[in-house]
Amino acid sequence: MRRLLLAAALCLALAAPAAAAPPVAGLLVPGRSLGGLELGATRAQVERAWGRAYGLCTGCARETWYFNYFAFQPKGAGVEIRSGRTAAIFTLYSPAAWHTAGGLTLGATVEQVRTAFPGLARRECSGYYALVRASPQALTSFYILDEKLWAFGLSRRGVTLCR
Repeated sequence: MRRLLLAAALCLALAAPAAAAPPVAGLLVPGRSLGGLELGATRAQVERAWGRAYGLCTGCARETWYFNYFAFQPKGAGVEIRSGRTAAIFTLYSPAAWHTAGGLTLGATVEQVRTAFPGLARRECSGYYALVRASPQALTSFYILDEKLWAFGLSRRGVTLCR
């Protein structure tokens, strides 16, 4: 009987899905999604996709969740929540392997960003800037630091781009 219970427990453990976490290789679909999340996702949908291992920003004007790959290390992704739904989704500290379907990756040069997405508007932030593509539903941001693509962002219109 004991062996049967151990075998059943082992089968359940192997069959259980892995804990949710922000994707290691997140995809940006401009105007639509980032890391598998869409704007307007509920808190429950965010937790199902990326898990519950997030920190709350204490200095942010709006409810903001940070999902870091390792405790006390800032790389990962974040979401800003307004009225119970995501209003912004963004990467943190240039996590490796985040990309667009066209192959643009974090760390690309400004020229590569502008070639992949012509006509981007520039918005100044403190110490960096954003190259922004507007669509009717969202703003897609390419954050530039030291003339390199540092982060991706997707936000509703009216949400602060500078973080």
